[in-house]
Amino acid sequence: MPTTYILINSDLGSDVEIIQKIKQILSSESGIKYEIQGVYGVYDIIVKISADSMDLLRSIITNKIRKIDKVYSTLTMMVIEEQEKF
Repeated sequence: MPTTYILINSDLGSDVEIIQKIKQILSSESGIKYEIQGVYGVYDIIVKISADSMDLLRSIITNKIRKIDKVYSTLTMMVIEEQEKF
C-alpha cells in the first residue's frame, strides 16, 4: 500500500484549523488510512497517509492538502515500498 509522509509549515497559530481541514478532507476519502499530528520544530504538522494507489495519494496532496489556506509550504516523502519487505 503506497504511503507518504507530509511535513507542513503553516501560518503562525493556524495549525489547529489546518489539522481540522485535513481531517475533513481525508475522512471523506475512501481507500485511505491516515495519522495527523501537530509537532514542535521546523515543521508544524506531520501527516502520514496510506492509500490504495499512488495516483490517489498524489491527487490528495496536490489538489487538496497543498491548496488549504494558511499552508505555507509542504515537504512530501514517499515511502520506498520495496524496503518494507525486509
